[in-house]
Amino acid sequence: MTMGTLWRSSRIGIAPILLFAVALACGNESGQEPSMPAQAPRAQAPAKPTAPPKVDAVAEAQQVFETRCVTCHGPNGAGDGPASKGLTPPPRNFQAPAWQAEVSDEHLSNIIQYGGAAVGRSPTMPGNPDLTGKPEVVAALVAYLRNLKSD
Repeated sequence: MTMGTLWRSSRIGIAPILLFAVALACGNESGQEPSMPAQAPRAQAPAKPTAPPKVDAVAEAQQVFETRCVTCHGPNGAGDGPASKGLTPPPRNFQAPAWQAEVSDEHLSNIIQYGGAAVGRSPTMPGNPDLTGKPEVVAALVAYLRNLKSD
């Protein structure tokens, strides 16, 4: 039996198979990253800086920091927010130059979106799943954290 005979005798037909093959070849055309696995990769060396985020993303990132992060990390990112008392481990001090040098932007993005437990850190650091569809806001928040570094 030849390949042509198999196709003609098949009840499925070639059109659905070709459509499936084209869909596979095109991949994810939504422009969004696939969802993150339960365990994100551990911190790596800092990545090269990316393009600056759009102005509205910067404003939203600052608002996110002021309403969500300040509670534990403090207004200047020193880990001294009003809810930091008694947390073990204490919230990260974003100002620490040594920490800033060792953590990658990807690690920061992952912990912002998925929380501490997803990257092998404290489960008391909550994720922000509403930001997973907002890569520009996450990038702006990472840039904001980088600017908290003390000299």
